[in-house]
Amino acid sequence: MTPLWTAETVAAATGGQASASFAACGITFDSREVQPGDLFVALRGQRADGHDFVPDALARGAVAALVDRPVKGAHVRVPDTLEALRALARAARARSSATVVGVTGSVGKTGVKEALAAAFRRMAPEATHASVRSYNNHTGVPLSLARMPADTRLAVFEMGMNRAGEIRALTRLVRPHVAVITWVASVHLEFFASEEGIAEAKAEILEGLEPGGVAVLPADNRHFPRLAAAADARGVRVLSFGTGLEAHVRPIEVEPTPTGTRLLVRAADELVACTVGIPGAHWINNALAVLAAVQAVGGDLAEAGLALAGLSPPPGRGARIRLALPGGPATLIDESYNANPASMTAALAVLAAQPAERRLAVLGEMRELGPRSAEWHRALAEPIAQARIARLALVGPGMAALQAPQAVHLDDWTAALAWARAELRPGDVLMVKGSNAVGLGHLVEALRAEFAEGLGP
Repeated sequence: MTPLWTAETVAAATGGQASASFAACGITFDSREVQPGDLFVALRGQRADGHDFVPDALARGAVAALVDRPVKGAHVRVPDTLEALRALARAARARSSATVVGVTGSVGKTGVKEALAAAFRRMAPEATHASVRSYNNHTGVPLSLARMPADTRLAVFEMGMNRAGEIRALTRLVRPHVAVITWVASVHLEFFASEEGIAEAKAEILEGLEPGGVAVLPADNRHFPRLAAAADARGVRVLSFGTGLEAHVRPIEVEPTPTGTRLLVRAADELVACTVGIPGAHWINNALAVLAAVQAVGGDLAEAGLALAGLSPPPGRGARIRLALPGGPATLIDESYNANPASMTAALAVLAAQPAERRLAVLGEMRELGPRSAEWHRALAEPIAQARIARLALVGPGMAALQAPQAVHLDDWTAALAWARAELRPGDVLMVKGSNAVGLGHLVEALRAEFAEGLGP
């Protein structure tokens, strides 16, 4: 097998000095994830210095470390390990002839990235590469690029941001042939004066497009004209997706099912019948984005449809867990990964469509919403009412602005766990959602450990 990196190629890409020869088949910056044959990148973080974990990484089987200070064992020494990781990312991108898709958006970007990767694997099973989990920031994107094998044919990378300028730096590393913006919504308003500013920050992804690149944009979003104008200013062709007649990729027939949605989609001159394997109206938008991106790269839409049918909700993003309670089962919907006004509303709509004896929810506060935070939290009252939630736990000080007759306000996830244990009955459906910092993922894991019977349908 051709190594991913050797001592010579790492040194050439980074300008570093290798202490010994090695051949690495993988690369990581988390010593806990080291696999035999990996190159370990010792990054300096706010809480820890990766150099302190070099011995552990080597003991786990790393063949060498990328470092900026003397260490024992095989290594390449550079002035700055983060800059060296970016250099490896640029080198990996330069040596690849892959068709590359970049994905960003306020909501849906991880789901679209995963669905695109599934579609690409059906088209190029041995030559598809994708960023893992939500590796979409200033360290995750270069790491994902550095992991890309030279013989990759199709690749997809997720790009996220908190502030203006962050996607600009990432897209210039990725240099996509197709740039997908899933949606623009009120996320990270703590760092933006308006939602228009968020749209402009998302449009930065277009700045890295390769010549002749395509922008895949959401026609139903109110910021579509702004996004399309940004594409036009750069001479970029737009392929739009949405439910309106003006969209290039749009559904002709929509039939919700208990576990997903059946779609008949017109994609330019093609018709595609497919089933989306994850429930929720927001997944219609995601599926259209996937089909548009596949069409943009000249891929097989039928294979993309089969990939959509095979999807299942990942942990934290809608996974269903059957809880074995005394007297009968209940269902836990794990939406704990993160939350913003758009994703919270979408998740509550999924809960509303779920058959249940009672619907319960644990909702954590939504962070980084800036001065309008109280307003956005109060606005959840309507989708909560539409979901017909019998009992509701609201977690964190940000939720103080939201009042509902069936709600209790709790300080943290441990209090919410005690509430859930006391409230859950057979036949209930409990949804858990909140910003990561609230820690509701710990609540989900505790309930899973105590009651989990297995994944639901």
